[in-house]
Amino acid sequence: MSEGEKTRLVAWSRELRLVHARLREALSATREALDAGDPAAPAARELLLYCRGFCTALTGHHEGEDRELFPAIAAQHPELRETLRHLEQDHSMIAHLISGLQEAVDRSASPAELDERLEGVAAIMESHFRYEERRLLAVLETLALDAAPDRVLGPL
Repeated sequence: MSEGEKTRLVAWSRELRLVHARLREALSATREALDAGDPAAPAARELLLYCRGFCTALTGHHEGEDRELFPAIAAQHPELRETLRHLEQDHSMIAHLISGLQEAVDRSASPAELDERLEGVAAIMESHFRYEERRLLAVLETLALDAAPDRVLGPL
């Protein structure tokens, strides 16, 4: 294996870590927007933008994993199929929680409800990321997948 090939293979683990870090930052910015004030005030527009951006980025990340990354891992590492199924179930649960958060933002829910919904997404997201990193980072260092990182891991 050439040094260039090895660098590209290892890049998948680095890419996943970078995307998770950016999603954590987006969540933090969304929390800051929520803490900025009353959703009925002008801060509501900022919260709406942060929430839409965060929710879109997280959803795009999970859709890319389900569509591109997980099938490639399953093909090269069939012993991880149960892990991948668990991660896909997490994706479904997170999508449901995001839908509830978006609906709450759309109807200008109370700050307490928005905070509760955001905390629900944050808790599952963080647990999911940690599990995914524990189970997949070593595999990603040797994964042969010729695809654009934004297609595989989302638009971040």
